[in-house]
Amino acid sequence: MADERAGRWPRRAGGDTERWLIVGLGNPGPEYAGNRHNCGFMVADLLAGRIGAGFKRDRSRARVAAGQLAGFAVTVAKPQTFMNLSGGPVAALVRFYKVPPERLVVIHDELDLPFGAIRLKQGGGDNGHNGLRSVTAALGTRDYLRVRVGIGRPPGRMDPADFVLHDFSAAERKVLPEILERSADAVEAVLQRGLAAAQNEFHATVSPAEP
Repeated sequence: MADERAGRWPRRAGGDTERWLIVGLGNPGPEYAGNRHNCGFMVADLLAGRIGAGFKRDRSRARVAAGQLAGFAVTVAKPQTFMNLSGGPVAALVRFYKVPPERLVVIHDELDLPFGAIRLKQGGGDNGHNGLRSVTAALGTRDYLRVRVGIGRPPGRMDPADFVLHDFSAAERKVLPEILERSADAVEAVLQRGLAAAQNEFHATVSPAEP
């Protein structure tokens, strides 16, 4: 558990760090790469770049990259099942690394947030997100951390299931790189300063997509 007095997450004696598991949710395959539903994969790619590691296929049915992020040992993962089966690979990685829920961060798209908004939380429901539903069912707990990347609601009467499987619009793509970088920054902030401090920083920050 976090040291609430210091506002930081614990470290092992001798300066070593507890491993974190950071999972970006998405659908594998080039046809899905630019979809709104693949925000989690996009942020995971940025984090892998920050730790200087390439993704490798793992027996857990995920692609993983391992290294150091914000002074902590991390494994960044992208499940290679489809979104609604993400829980199996995540649970396998949690068991292998013996990671408790408070050191699991799941990055995902969020329909109920305006495009570009970033919100952080621990626990809670899945808001109809099939990937989160699968992860929660496989782990048997909701008490993991989430980085929620807002994609907004679909226009008109468009089915949300279709909306999330469409690529970002041309206007959205202009500001998307900054939003993804800020989402990766939010992950680092959770590791460095704890959830409450990261929430104070990122919930108060205006998104580049907002006026």
